[in-house]
Amino acid sequence: MLSASQLADRLARDAEAVCRHYLSAGRRAGNYWIVGDVANSKGKSLYVHLFGPRKGRWTDAATGQYGDLLDLVRETRGLVDFRDVAEEARRFLNEPQPRRVSSHRDDTLYSHPTERPAAERARRLFRMTEPLSGTLADSYLRQRGILRASLYPALRFHPSCYYRDLVTGRASSYPALIAAVTDQAGTIAGVHRTWLDPDGEGKARVDDPRRALGGLLGNAVRFRFPVHGLVPVVAAGEGLESMLSLSHVMPGMPMVSALTANHLAAFRPPAGCLRLYVAADADAAGRHGIAGLSRRVQALGILPLVLIPELGDFNEDLRRLGPDRLIANLRDQLAPEDAWLLLPS
Repeated sequence: MLSASQLADRLARDAEAVCRHYLSAGRRAGNYWIVGDVANSKGKSLYVHLFGPRKGRWTDAATGQYGDLLDLVRETRGLVDFRDVAEEARRFLNEPQPRRVSSHRDDTLYSHPTERPAAERARRLFRMTEPLSGTLADSYLRQRGILRASLYPALRFHPSCYYRDLVTGRASSYPALIAAVTDQAGTIAGVHRTWLDPDGEGKARVDDPRRALGGLLGNAVRFRFPVHGLVPVVAAGEGLESMLSLSHVMPGMPMVSALTANHLAAFRPPAGCLRLYVAADADAAGRHGIAGLSRRVQALGILPLVLIPELGDFNEDLRRLGPDRLIANLRDQLAPEDAWLLLPS
């Protein structure tokens, strides 16, 4: 039986046929296959290398997702277990592939409907989770000074979440903190996974212990966020732990974690928003996200106000400086009416 890396190599031998089968809404452009996303939407955000040393590797520039063709099979088919992914790949490899009879595109010859888009797969994964309280994920956040994370329905725990190393192809599973990424109506559009060390020693010892799945663009992980009604004041930032740290000392403030700088720049403020606090991270990508979001919300008549940590991010402030020092720093940066309402006296 072929291993995961061998299956990926076999798929890469005829990368274009794989793309035509699983990403039929796309098209070939030079040495790449271009399509909107892993849900097989029209567009050009996702590109697959068809030739060269990276043949079969793909990246979605909008979501940051990437992988090989075995990952692509998993994403487009909405599969969770590696056994199902391998079975689907083997089924494809055993099927005779249609031979192109001309250089002109024939979508009807190669079209194949996707069965489960990434958002549906994300919702399925979230349904497989359990409440956060008392779990390894709750302990992980408590070690980072975040003591009330179990109050947030967006955060859940998966005891054995599938993980695949994108370099070696090795498949395994680890416990994971799962965060729901939702749209403005509260519908789950994606999930964010943080794989954890089973012995409670922080994140799992893997190359990339954090990955997102599904529709992140314009959406976010939300805390204390009403689904209906106006939200005049909200805080938005990148990292999950950073925003949870702010929520720890300002539990009454609606907050969102956009997860990356690019997604922060694309975040859509809620109806009725008057002031948007943008939580900064001390890096160039973070500054890019803040600048992009600030320009956009100003055009909507919303006042952007930047919150700056003393150290690298707000979780580092919480852990190393303590909640009282963090509160004092925030008091100097919030509008007076917000400081009076949201910070302890």
